[in-house]
Amino acid sequence: MRRFADLYDTLDQTTSTNRKVEALVAWFRDADPADAAWALWFLTGNRLKRLVPTRELRSAAVAVSGYPEWMLAECYTAVGDLAEALALLVDPLATAPDEGDLPLHTWLERIVTLPTLDAPAREAALRRWWAALPRRERFVLNKLLTGELRVGVSHTLVVRALAEIAGVPPATLAHRLMGSWAPTPEGYRALLDAEGATEDRTRPYPFFLAAPLESDAIGTLGDVSAWLAEWKWDGIRAQVIRREGTLAIWSRGEDLLTERFPEVTAVATRLPIGTVLDGELMAWRGDAPLPFADLQTRIGRKKLDKKVLDAAPVVLVAFDLLEHEGADIRALPLDERRARLAALVAPLAPTVRLSTEVTAPDWEQLGERREEARERGVEGLLLKRRDSPYGVGRTRGPWWKWKIAPYTMDGVLVYAQAGHGKRAGLYTDYTFAVWHEGALFPVAKAYSGLTNTEIDELDKWIRRHTVEKFGPVRSVEPFHVFELAFEGIAPSPRHKSGVAVRFPRILRWRRDKTAADADTLEQLRGLLSVSA
Repeated sequence: MRRFADLYDTLDQTTSTNRKVEALVAWFRDADPADAAWALWFLTGNRLKRLVPTRELRSAAVAVSGYPEWMLAECYTAVGDLAEALALLVDPLATAPDEGDLPLHTWLERIVTLPTLDAPAREAALRRWWAALPRRERFVLNKLLTGELRVGVSHTLVVRALAEIAGVPPATLAHRLMGSWAPTPEGYRALLDAEGATEDRTRPYPFFLAAPLESDAIGTLGDVSAWLAEWKWDGIRAQVIRREGTLAIWSRGEDLLTERFPEVTAVATRLPIGTVLDGELMAWRGDAPLPFADLQTRIGRKKLDKKVLDAAPVVLVAFDLLEHEGADIRALPLDERRARLAALVAPLAPTVRLSTEVTAPDWEQLGERREEARERGVEGLLLKRRDSPYGVGRTRGPWWKWKIAPYTMDGVLVYAQAGHGKRAGLYTDYTFAVWHEGALFPVAKAYSGLTNTEIDELDKWIRRHTVEKFGPVRSVEPFHVFELAFEGIAPSPRHKSGVAVRFPRILRWRRDKTAADADTLEQLRGLLSVSA
């Protein structure tokens, strides 16, 4: 555990990407494969399901420390991280022989048994472990227990480090890490096998992502004929994999969705063996997409009955071909991949359909076509160089997303809550409201868009103008107005306002407006017809 805590500290305390990669390479070169497998699993974004209910962790810390429950709540508010607050509160307990040198995988073997124990036995185990670890290692243990092990290193940097150790291209290592894999010594050794790991037949390729493009950068892209333009659909990015003995649908978030979309799965069985498509899963009816909220009704349901399937029929809008006749063709130019894709999906329409190419003779007229996006129910345009290979991750240059301007509204700040981590102790999570029949109705929450100076100023104001407290939430005087941007809006029976906005964030602090100048719920609902 101590070596892993050393790595955690190093990654957390430096902002240098080269230093992070060096630290990862040094750590993994010397690590026991059993420890390395678990470390890699966590550092690439995986997490254990919550092994101990939060209430039990809190209860155990209160019982061990002797501090009252309110003290834990205040410490959590000040620190902004439950794992750290617990590690600090139980400090006096660290009296047992130090077990920090036990390997990471030994601690994981202990941790994963917790769900098999009853509550008193779990508390007893927590007491023993907290007593046997110094504060730093106890903090990392708590991170594992809460499922919140986040550290300042990206998936891409971890891939770079492991690829250097394995002596394989980063793209090869990234592919091996896609999909499901077990954090075992055997699995780790296979990932690093320079001769080629035993391939999982359902494994997707790493997704290639478009970088955001501002309109004033269009002039730097050269001749419009060198670019393929497509509508930027608002759905679930997915790869459909048809290989010998298997068919799988993977989301960009590496969730297996094969059973969630039976209509696409059924049609995909007609694809030739050795085919991998990249595209967007969309709720679709007739000739037009349905709102993303309709697609969400298909996610997380245990039973997909006829009513659910009929309410939100789904298609795959395919825009790339990554594997053809069993060969990885990602290095081929986009135009060639798309030509092969068109021939493959033509017989599968309308459930699997080729993405529409948006044509125009010059950038000015393409910009005019882009303005059609809102009425088409899309987010703008994707621009892809016709000669581009299919890369890994987000690389600026070959693919761009040229989005339309977001929706905006002016809302009144009505609630605030303290942030987490580095923002602990500052009120940085805000709720905004609009007017309806003389009263303010909350419609959106946002926590990004302000500068550090603005956050400090607003935090001081919130503390001086709190009306009521509801646990960690404060209601404040309805005074400050902010302009919010959001990507979409849909009816929502779950919200008192009757609407839900998508991806809200703060654009600017409207110091020139009073609360009375904020928008109304009627104005917000009026956007529903625009987005339909």
